[in-house]
Amino acid sequence: MKALITRKVGMTSTIAEDGTVQAVTLLSASPCVITQVKTDETDGYTAVQIGFEEAKEAKTAKPQVNHFKTAGVMPKVVREFRVGEITEDLKVGSSLTAEVFSVGDVVHVTGTSKGKGWAGTIRRHNFHRQRKTHGGKGNTRKVGSIGSMYPQHILKGKKMAGHLGHDQVTVRNLRIALVDVEKGYIGVVGAVPGPRKGIVTLKGDA
Repeated sequence: MKALITRKVGMTSTIAEDGTVQAVTLLSASPCVITQVKTDETDGYTAVQIGFEEAKEAKTAKPQVNHFKTAGVMPKVVREFRVGEITEDLKVGSSLTAEVFSVGDVVHVTGTSKGKGWAGTIRRHNFHRQRKTHGGKGNTRKVGSIGSMYPQHILKGKKMAGHLGHDQVTVRNLRIALVDVEKGYIGVVGAVPGPRKGIVTLKGDA
C-alpha cells in the first residue's frame, strides 16, 4: 500500500547531474503503524487505518485507548485509506516507512491550507474594485449588488466576503524527487498545501 501520513518541514532544492536545480518540499515521514484493517465482510468496504506519531495515553480518550491496544501504539494522528485488496503485509501493528515510495512515483497530496481569516471579495474571489474618480462611490471595495427583483433572496453559493483558507485541499499528480529512509524524509516536487508542521497525507495510485 502506497500511503503515508507525514508532517510538512519546509522547502529545499535538489541539484541533478546535469546541474538543473529543482525546488522540493520536504516532508517528515516517521514510521506509521497500522491500527485497523477494514474488509467488506466486517465493515462493508476495504480500507486500512494508520496512525502517525505517538500521543500520551492520559490525553487520549478511553474508547481510542482500547481501540489502539491491539496495535500496541497510541497515535496522535489517524487517517484511513481505501485500498483495492488486503495483502498479507497489511496487518495490525505493522509499520509503514518512507520506503513504500520511490523516486519518480506520482502521488496525491492532501493537507489543510493556510487559514487567512475573514477576507473580502477582492481577496477571496478576485473581484475588481470600483472606480475612485468621476462620481465613483465612496467605498470602492464593496461587493455591489447581491440580489435582484426576483427571486428576492440571495442565491446559495453567491460569492461574498467570508472565511478564507483552512480548507482540505488535495493536489494531484505530484512527483517524488527524494526519499531518505534513514532520516525519514520525502521530497515532493510541486505545491504542497498547508503551513510548516502541518499534517500532509500521501497517496499513490497503486
